[in-house]
Amino acid sequence: MFKRIIQGTLAAALIAGAAGASVAHAAYDGTHCKAPGVCWEPEPGYPAILKGSKYDPHHDPKELAKQQAALDAQEARNKLRVENFVKTGKFEFDVNKLQGQGN
Repeated sequence: MFKRIIQGTLAAALIAGAAGASVAHAAYDGTHCKAPGVCWEPEPGYPAILKGSKYDPHHDPKELAKQQAALDAQEARNKLRVENFVKTGKFEFDVNKLQGQGN
């Protein structure tokens, strides 16, 4: 009896796996690849140039400047960490401790 339960469970798992594989295969929409692995194609009606189209993201320059300021501050902190490591041979993550040392 136990053997039949296991066989039934395995059969059900195989059928479910085969059904899942066929669904995944059916999701392929038949795109034509320009090169192996380069199969992206725009939808019909997608513009060749995004600027000025309805797909243009219109990035706000103020938001982009915030991101650049954050990256510049990150680089400054990393520079302090590296300078301290070269000087002392010990890595200290907390920049506030480094600034207290006179850096």
